[in-house]
Amino acid sequence: MFIKYINLKPLCNIFYIIGLDCQCESHFLKLFEQLNKRNNSVRDNNQDITWQQLTQHPVLNDSQVHVWRANLDLPTNTIEQLTSYLSEDEIARAYKFRFQQHQRRFIAARGILRQILGNYLQISPPNLQFEYSDRGKPSISNNALQFNVSHSHEYALYGFTYQQAIGVDLEYTRSMPDTLKIAQRFFSPREFKLISDVTSEQQSTTFFKIWTAKEAYLKAVGTGLSGSLSAVEISLDLDLHPQLIAIDGSTTALSNWSIYPCIPTTDYQAAIAISTPVTPDKIYLYNWHP
Repeated sequence: MFIKYINLKPLCNIFYIIGLDCQCESHFLKLFEQLNKRNNSVRDNNQDITWQQLTQHPVLNDSQVHVWRANLDLPTNTIEQLTSYLSEDEIARAYKFRFQQHQRRFIAARGILRQILGNYLQISPPNLQFEYSDRGKPSISNNALQFNVSHSHEYALYGFTYQQAIGVDLEYTRSMPDTLKIAQRFFSPREFKLISDVTSEQQSTTFFKIWTAKEAYLKAVGTGLSGSLSAVEISLDLDLHPQLIAIDGSTTALSNWSIYPCIPTTDYQAAIAISTPVTPDKIYLYNWHP
C-alpha cells in the first residue's frame, strides 16, 4: 500500500497500542515518508527482478505461459541482423511505413518474434513459415505452440503457450481528453462507470487497463478489433486487476479464461488472455536482449 495522505490524529492511539513512541505529527510525516520511499524502492526493484534477463533460452512446458518484452529501438547492426530473418513479404510491409523509425520498429518486432519462435521450435528464424487466419492472426502450421504479439511505440510484448489460445495487448498510456466519450461509445455501462468514477488523472490509466484486457481476449479468440469491444465486459478488482465478467452477456464460459495485467515499463498498460485457468506462478516474464 502506498500512502498518499492520512489523518494523523487517529493514528496516535494506534501507535500507542503497538508500542511506538511518536510524539508529534512531524514525526509521523517523516515516518510515512520513509515507508513510502521504502515501498517505492521495493516496487521498482520488483519490476527489475520480475522481468528475468536470461543467458539461455527457457523451455516452455504445457502448463506454462511465457511473456517476453522487448525494446524495439535497437542499434543498426541489430536491425540488420533481424532483417536477415524476415521474408520478402515482411520486408515489403516494413517499407510501407513512411517514417524510418516505424520501419525499424516493425523489422525489430517481426525479427524478434522469429528469433524467439526459432529458439522454442529449434528452427532457424528465416526458415519459419507463418500461416494467417482470415482475420490476420499468425500461427505456425501443424504446431501446438500458440503465440501472440503486440507492439506500441518503442516496446513489444510476446506471449507463448502450448495448446491454449493466447492474446496479448500492449498500449502506451497517453493522456486522452476524450477518454469518457470513447468509453461511453465502446464500453459497457458498468465499465464506463468504473472510468467516470475515478479522478480525471486516473481515467486514462483505468481506460487502458480495461481496453487492453478486452483486446487481449479478442486477439486470443482471433478477432482482434474486428470483434466487438462491447461484447467483452471487464471489471477491476480491488488491486485494479482486470476480471472477465461477461462474454456476449453470458457468464457461462468465464471459468475457461484467465486474464492478467502485464505492465512492461512506465507509461504502458498491457494484458494477456489465455483460454484456460492459469495461476500466476505459471506465468514467466522474460526480457529479450540482442
